[in-house]
Amino acid sequence: MLVDIDLLLSYDGLIETFNTSDIIFEEGEVPKFYYQVITGSVKLNHITEDNRELIQSILKDGQSVCELLSFIDKTFPVNAIAISDCTIIKVPKDRFLQLMDDHRQAAKDVQRFVAERLYHKFIMMQNNASKYSHVRIEGMLKYFKSFTNDQSPYSYEVPLTRKQLASITGLRIETVIRSVKKMESEKILQIKNRKIYF
Repeated sequence: MLVDIDLLLSYDGLIETFNTSDIIFEEGEVPKFYYQVITGSVKLNHITEDNRELIQSILKDGQSVCELLSFIDKTFPVNAIAISDCTIIKVPKDRFLQLMDDHRQAAKDVQRFVAERLYHKFIMMQNNASKYSHVRIEGMLKYFKSFTNDQSPYSYEVPLTRKQLASITGLRIETVIRSVKKMESEKILQIKNRKIYF
């Protein structure tokens, strides 16, 4: 867990459950809470003007959701949607900021998480600018794997469909399918029972 659940509860944290496809918050809303996933998965997405989904991130157990907006007064630039049944703890923004002031180690953990996410986002953006599909896909896989403890080859089971990979990288689904097969033949990733391991 990024921030200890009991600590979040002691600062007026509320635990909520969401079903698959439930909206946690929507683009344009004013953030009133700090959100952290206890169990389940959440996607951050944006719908483009031509009605295509652009997935910005997939968050799992223990990760925070748009924590940057706890520190600034801006509206959400993305939607947060449950992609599995999930449990989330949310803490009122003012209480979360007080928690950060009161607990130095928790504040350092959040700062480090934000810094690592931003670093890997920059790398992913650079990769997404590539004209080569395999560079885009590998960059995105490295980004998601960066949040796991086990960095050994093929240890990360990619929790995304080929369609979601296409949404994240801006590629067509057919291109993703071809590229993933080529990456498997080059031993960059493995496919077992239609699941990608990176």
